[in-house]
Amino acid sequence: MAATTRTLVPTGRRWSLQVPARIPAGEWVRESRGGLVALALVIGAGAGGGAVVFRWLITTFTRLLSGYTDYSATGRVPNPHLPALGPWFVVAAPVVAGLIYGPLVSRFAPEARGHGVPEVMYAVAARGGRIPPQVTVVKALASALCIGGGGSVGREGPIVQIGSAWGSSLGRFTRVPDNRLRILVACGAAGGIAATFNTPIAGPFFAMELILRDFAAESFGAVVLSSVTASVIGRAVFGNHPFLDLPVFSLRSGWEYLIFVVLGIVIGIAGVVFTHVLYWIEDACDWIWRGPEWLRPAVGGVVLGGLLLVLPQMYGVGYPVLAHAIGGGYVLWMLLALMAGKMLATGLTIGIGGSGGVFAPSLFIGAMGGTAFGIVVHQMFPAATAAPGMYGVVGMGAAFAGATRAALTAIIVLFELTGEYTIILPLMLAIVAATAVSRVLSKDTIYTRKLTRRGVDLDAAHHNPNTRWNGVTVGSVMELMPEPIAADTPVEAASRAVWLSANGILPVTGPDQRYHGCVTARAVAEATADPESTDRTVADLTVRPPEVVETFTLLEALDILAGAEGAGVPVLDSQGHAVVGWLTHRAVLAALQNPAPTAAA
Repeated sequence: MAATTRTLVPTGRRWSLQVPARIPAGEWVRESRGGLVALALVIGAGAGGGAVVFRWLITTFTRLLSGYTDYSATGRVPNPHLPALGPWFVVAAPVVAGLIYGPLVSRFAPEARGHGVPEVMYAVAARGGRIPPQVTVVKALASALCIGGGGSVGREGPIVQIGSAWGSSLGRFTRVPDNRLRILVACGAAGGIAATFNTPIAGPFFAMELILRDFAAESFGAVVLSSVTASVIGRAVFGNHPFLDLPVFSLRSGWEYLIFVVLGIVIGIAGVVFTHVLYWIEDACDWIWRGPEWLRPAVGGVVLGGLLLVLPQMYGVGYPVLAHAIGGGYVLWMLLALMAGKMLATGLTIGIGGSGGVFAPSLFIGAMGGTAFGIVVHQMFPAATAAPGMYGVVGMGAAFAGATRAALTAIIVLFELTGEYTIILPLMLAIVAATAVSRVLSKDTIYTRKLTRRGVDLDAAHHNPNTRWNGVTVGSVMELMPEPIAADTPVEAASRAVWLSANGILPVTGPDQRYHGCVTARAVAEATADPESTDRTVADLTVRPPEVVETFTLLEALDILAGAEGAGVPVLDSQGHAVVGWLTHRAVLAALQNPAPTAAA
């Protein structure tokens, strides 16, 4: 690639070093729509692959620790690997899993504990979409071990966090600005949901309604592309069929729509109750536990194992149990027991430090409660009401809406999970009713409550993140460009100039006055102390530090500044052609302390 000439010219900012335009490929990825499309496709492919690996991990650990692909569907039977223990092996399985993932989470990624979605929501709303890259691996292993060892949680929270961390890591690697980084995080979340549940439409709506919390056209297009890409990969591996294979349902009469409104109210209340139970149990576990956090999942696993011994249907995600209930496989009292048991088991799994989602448990609770409701009304009006299973399907969406208040996502995800178009109208009525009753009964959702308890107002963070820095550009707070030093200057002669510089670093120019990079005081000191480097020049010590553009906001420049060695980074003009100033940590802190300055003239 040909480089344009760079010259040293005086300006009102003291010096301006001409540099070649930034690498076109890098600018294209960071700034163009085509670059966003390319990143969305890569993130979708990665999220789809991650979903495949994650589901494989769950199956592998479940087989290893229980002896079955899904123990919840088998009943109270022994583990074929350890027949001598009989059904009592379920007490040991959560302990063994906890001994592995407990230290893993505590040591490498504490944010991988819990259900994951609140952490992603907060990262998007208040941290510019920054998620530690190690979360991808740690969350996958920890959640797979937790579910495989009997943890009564779902796959959605982990895959959202896994996909989001992948999107964040790729965005930070390509140095995209914060507004695009948030979109890439949502792309990862959508791709993970779409691939693991075969829901290419629900994935984008989940990401837009819960993660980004807006439906901007540019964001929606990128998120849809990521979802489609992930779905193609998921379908290639898992096949193209609805996630739940259910019987065909139909309404019996028009007035039955009113019953579904009542169902929405009742199950919406159950969704709110689930939210409160989840955090009540977590508070109780926090109050009881006084030992090290890494040991908490293993010790708490004994209690979880005792519950699994009584209700083995709580082992893992439990989708076969859900389908069996909707198909009419349980009597009324058993449905209510399973509904209450799921609330308790999920709360206990999260409370002891487990890792997994609450999406699947909310569907499970809705299915049990909805089917029980359907049995009651069908006994009262046998000729005028649909089969109880239809109420169970609609109850799934109502419980999710009651817990999360994500009405659009609830409608679409239930349609895609079941493939049942006949449920759309009653489903919409029930979900609207559930959402309304949830708003009346609770200020927070199952996701936002976790953040509120930490003192985080997610709505304020989303609508007004980092208020002091809104509109503050690098150009308005950067320091003057220091006088450069010639590349052929001997190290001994350069040492005084570098040491006297304000930041311990100086730009370097060649014989033709072109910008070559920078030399630091540390490099000069090390060279001066080396008796064999007496003939070295500044050119031998020159490095090319990261650069920012003066039109960047401070939030966009923070990642680059944080990753730079030494005191600050060079600032390029708006065209990226000249070094016009210097951004330091001191300048950023001053901007944080003082009111937002106006842009430099």
